Amino acid sequence: MEIDEIDRRILIVLQKSGRTSNADLSEIVNLSPSACYRRVQRLEKEGYIRDYVALLDLRKMGRPTTVFVEITLSGQADEVLDAFEKAVARVPDVLECHLMAGTADYLLKVVAGDTEDFARIHRRYLARLPGVAQMQSSFALRTVRQTTALPV
Repeated sequence: MEIDEIDRRILIVLQKSGRTSNADLSEIVNLSPSACYRRVQRLEKEGYIRDYVALLDLRKMGRPTTVFVEITLSGQADEVLDAFEKAVARVPDVLECHLMAGTADYLLKVVAGDTEDFARIHRRYLARLPGVAQMQSSFALRTVRQTTALPV
């Protein structure tokens, strides 16, 4: 399915505020409420809209420290990759895990309360991940730009 300009406007609005009512959304994109509702349902059904979420404030949740962890595995066999990916998916403090091309095999985005809390996460979870040969952690000093909105 191709999306048109109205679909794009709907997606832009919903990415910024997923709680926008259908009445408000239809007014913003200049469409009748029933037509707007049908379009949103179609975008959901076709998978353009994957989910609706609440974005929490890291500081208020006691997790102001972001750490990027580069992980190099001991090998590239499917069993090694699968075991690592299954284990890392169970670490509650890991927000993102990316299989990389380059020097590291994986890049993790980890949130922690502070450096002591990260040390706990490291000891309890990261150091126990299967197949890890090397790990390098980098602490973010400040977030310059952060968004969940894709360019539409």
